[in-house]
Amino acid sequence: MLSHTTCKARSAVTGTKLVLLSAGCIAAIALGDPALAQTSDAPAAQGQDDSGGEIVVTGFRSSLASALDAKRKDIRITDGISAEDIGKFPAQNITEAIQRIPGVQMSNINGRGSTISIRGLGAQYARTTINGQTFASADFKDGFRYDIIQTDLASAIQVVKSPTADMDTGGLSGTVNIDTVKPLAYKGPRFIVGVKGYNSEYRGKEWTPKVSGAYIDTFAGGTLGVMANVSYQKLKDRGDYVFIKNWYNAGVIDPDVRVPGNFRFRRIDRDTEQLMASGALQWKPSDNFEALLQGEYSRDHTRYTTRQYVFGRWASSAVKVNGKANGIANNITISNFNVDNNTQPELRNLKTQAYTGTINWQPGDTWKVHAVAHYTKGDAALYEWASIDEVNFAQGGTLDISNPSNIKWTTQSLTDGSLWNTANRTWFAFVDGATHIQTAKDKAAQFDVTKDLGWHGIQSLVIGAKYHHESFATNAYRHDRDGDVTDTVKYPEYAWIPNLGTTGQLVTNFLDGAMSIPHSFLSTNADEWQRVLASKGITVPDVPDWPSTYRVDRYVPAVYAMANVDTTVGGMALRGNLGVRYEHTHQNVTASLTDGTGSDAALLGQQHIIQDYGNVLPSASFALDLTPKLVARFAAAKVLVRPLLNSQTQMADTISTGISQQKRPFTSVSAGESRLKPLTANQLDLSLEFYHGRGNSISVAGFYKAVKNGTFTQFYCPTSYNGVALNGVTTDCQSADLKSDYSFSRVLNDNRTIHIKGVEFSATENFDGFLPVKGFGATGNVTLVDTNSSALGTGFNLRDLSKFTANITPYWENEMFSVRFSVNHRSSYKQDAASSFFVNGGEIHTVRSRTQMDLALGFTPNKWLSFTGGIINLNNTHEDAYQTTADTFQMASRTGRTFYLSATTKF
Repeated sequence: MLSHTTCKARSAVTGTKLVLLSAGCIAAIALGDPALAQTSDAPAAQGQDDSGGEIVVTGFRSSLASALDAKRKDIRITDGISAEDIGKFPAQNITEAIQRIPGVQMSNINGRGSTISIRGLGAQYARTTINGQTFASADFKDGFRYDIIQTDLASAIQVVKSPTADMDTGGLSGTVNIDTVKPLAYKGPRFIVGVKGYNSEYRGKEWTPKVSGAYIDTFAGGTLGVMANVSYQKLKDRGDYVFIKNWYNAGVIDPDVRVPGNFRFRRIDRDTEQLMASGALQWKPSDNFEALLQGEYSRDHTRYTTRQYVFGRWASSAVKVNGKANGIANNITISNFNVDNNTQPELRNLKTQAYTGTINWQPGDTWKVHAVAHYTKGDAALYEWASIDEVNFAQGGTLDISNPSNIKWTTQSLTDGSLWNTANRTWFAFVDGATHIQTAKDKAAQFDVTKDLGWHGIQSLVIGAKYHHESFATNAYRHDRDGDVTDTVKYPEYAWIPNLGTTGQLVTNFLDGAMSIPHSFLSTNADEWQRVLASKGITVPDVPDWPSTYRVDRYVPAVYAMANVDTTVGGMALRGNLGVRYEHTHQNVTASLTDGTGSDAALLGQQHIIQDYGNVLPSASFALDLTPKLVARFAAAKVLVRPLLNSQTQMADTISTGISQQKRPFTSVSAGESRLKPLTANQLDLSLEFYHGRGNSISVAGFYKAVKNGTFTQFYCPTSYNGVALNGVTTDCQSADLKSDYSFSRVLNDNRTIHIKGVEFSATENFDGFLPVKGFGATGNVTLVDTNSSALGTGFNLRDLSKFTANITPYWENEMFSVRFSVNHRSSYKQDAASSFFVNGGEIHTVRSRTQMDLALGFTPNKWLSFTGGIINLNNTHEDAYQTTADTFQMASRTGRTFYLSATTKF
């Protein structure tokens, strides 16, 4: 039994890929390695030596040193973190750990890190791979959903910001690669077991468990290695939101200002059950042959329960403006309005599996063969059903948003169930919802050959090919039963609706008691409504939603060639890679032809929309060792992003008509996305990195991207539609008589060139040289991004772009104790309806800047056992948004702190 976790780090570029910390630091992954709270004075802790020896990882500091060593040896612009960072940093998932990498931003859902963006671009432009291959996810809105991956999966994570020709396309901002364990590289114990408990502050005192176990062993004289890792966990969290989604434009109610059109409470409770498993079988009978089979499995079952009060949309004639500022009516009185009490449960059952087989063979001293076969499949079964009761609040209310940090809302009691009676009911929906069954697949095969040359600075040549077929299919259904209070024969459930006073679910401590609003309310019990519906023999079947049903197939053959450079210039070592990749894309979209009446449309047939296009993608990356401590890098590349496929993609042109919850006729017209062009970008990267002392570095990097054919969602309102005159107001499109609502949208390519530029600063430093107490240090980074992109909705725009982000993590550790404190800051960023539910079509809101603090503590009494504990979001920060100026309220949220405790043993 070794007292330290050992990891091997492979160096540099072989012509196929760089493996960052390819050794399996599985002990660090399984909720924290006991030895990782220790420090070491061994020189090996600085990183891999020149002879390719082992790195001894014995603490957070040494883990940082290992990651820096791998970055230093790469020829590309990269950053990464080791397994110890993931396993020991206060993180529920990988997203919250990798936000400390320079240029990486995290996006929250209910306070849990879910998606990332790199260098300011939206999450949909960051490609994610596992072991260099696609990991299919059948359900995500914008970008890969990291909250379906537990930290136990990874041995290391690498963010590649300048690609080489052998890498798959798709990462405009960068590619995040998650490496899993390779068993022959591991030298530690055979079994590792961990337990962990989480508590989300807003979900009460209940703690949710996590258990994990790993087994690694070698056989046949060390030529055969096996690894198996399983983790199971439950998570519960909650998010509370108050917001204004609809606005009246100036001139409708008041000639000078925009006026709020409604006000909403929204609470989301999320209960998650996750199962993650990974395994590997590695056979290396000789130094010149290796076969590796890797598998990953992820299952995520989540129930969302959304409870919402919608006050209004109030009639313009009922609103009186009491105060105004900054172009907004900030104090209004509404004489009376209808209130929707909406409870919507959702079940999201996700499953992903991936299998990768790799062969590395060296048939001769100067030849290398690399072959990969890969299959991945993601399945999503999504169900939602809403029960909505609407009554009239005859006494109206007053909304005061003049102080955005303390809005005031006064109205009738929200806990008086007697208000929700049949005489006061104006509308109801016994069940409204949808079912989506989705599947994403990717089949791939890659083969390349490397010839070592050692000729005039060209170390080797690589020629390769890859073929992959990716598909995304969704079958959509609707189940709606909207009631009419005037037709009790057709809708007899009008008399069966459960009494809110006896069956309603009481919500308390809403928004954590913040602001001057009601903090308790009665919510409809959707499950009880469905039980009553079933007991009375009323069924609401799934009806095919043909406009939202489609399939996309892409067949992508690619060939590439690269030259790896290793030479000297003026006595300085120059390492590099020159390459070119050609990809041909054949896309076949199968969409439904309907009679154009929305989700109840009849299927008339199917159409096949076929596109073919080819792209030449050159790349170049060089690293110049100016001195033994100073490295300069240059990279240039053309990158490609095909039109995105996800659960929000719409391929067919759709026209929906109906009656809104406010009993107003509505028409929604949306253009399909089947003919979009791929996005391309020419990019340049420069960096200067100074490495000094044991695991210390300072670096600065600049980047530039010229983007063309980026997509954007355009909302618009024509002057007329089907002979009906419209008001032409995009954000509040109505008929000219203001009696019917309309919505028009389309996704377009922007053929202009959008310029993105930015700079990143990062530093890692230990303070042993000038502090009397050993063990102190810090790591941190700052990213600044700017762009000339146009306003949201008018062209390709970096929505969700924070122009300034900063992360710093000071730490202290010795042989028994460790403390880490992290501060993550993100500046304000804009969102539209394409990236946020809280924004109405055609509107834009700005999320305020936010700083989150996390704390992690470690205790290692001996080499067999370790304990960790921590607090995520220690300072209880939250995401708020404004509409026009920083003094204007639009949305406020609360998600609370998360606490965790864990114990790990190995034997």
